[in-house]
Amino acid sequence: MTTREMIRNIVEKYRSVAVYGMSKDPGKTGYWVPEFLAKKGYDIIPVNPSAEVILKRKSYPDLKSVPKRIDVVLVFRRSEDALEPVKEAVARKKEKGDVYVVWLQQGIRNEEARKLAEENEIIFVQDRCMYHEYRMVYLMDE
Repeated sequence: MTTREMIRNIVEKYRSVAVYGMSKDPGKTGYWVPEFLAKKGYDIIPVNPSAEVILKRKSYPDLKSVPKRIDVVLVFRRSEDALEPVKEAVARKKEKGDVYVVWLQQGIRNEEARKLAEENEIIFVQDRCMYHEYRMVYLMDE
């Protein structure tokens, strides 16, 4: 499967997105990208220990606290901090059987995180913007 096919599959198939490091600031990418995805029908789950509510949705301190299914963990953290959400995603996959994709937002790369995700059969995307990739998938259909 090419990268383009993999991205299309993720965008079309997986609808429940836990946003790790989601921002409370509407001017930040970590806020408006999930807001855009919510408007496109995705179930956005904020994960931010310093917020109780973001986008009128309950925010959780970590992935294990999220009571509903998670398909994708979309990460808005610095590259050097990206391993922790992947460790949480792997632990959750082992415990609950969900989490199929870890997606590091554009500008975020971490090879140790990639290796850990792939060793645990989690699809891994890094250094790509989910907003732009969504738009690319659906622009190609027009």
